[in-house]
Amino acid sequence: MTTSNTAVNVVASLQTTPEQAAALGDVLAGLARTSRAQAGNRRFEVHQQADDAGRWITIEQWDSVAAADAHMTSAYVGEALGKLGPLLAGPPAIVRYTQTV
Repeated sequence: MTTSNTAVNVVASLQTTPEQAAALGDVLAGLARTSRAQAGNRRFEVHQQADDAGRWITIEQWDSVAAADAHMTSAYVGEALGKLGPLLAGPPAIVRYTQTV
């Protein structure tokens, strides 16, 4: 069960075209730098699939549900999503996980 002070892990999967891969990487890098500086952030990693330049994931960890929620509703995430929108081949899949073991 997730409580308000349970660490939250977030994985976002994003798809773009090979032509937009570098631009997507730039936006995600900026989002990672800003996110890492936020209260409650434990990690924010950006990964590009080794055999498909258009597939990316972010792996985030937040101290709590409240910290993850604050991140998702922040102005900087809104700005990043606005930049990401035209670069993506479809909507991102964003899934929250809690560690059980």
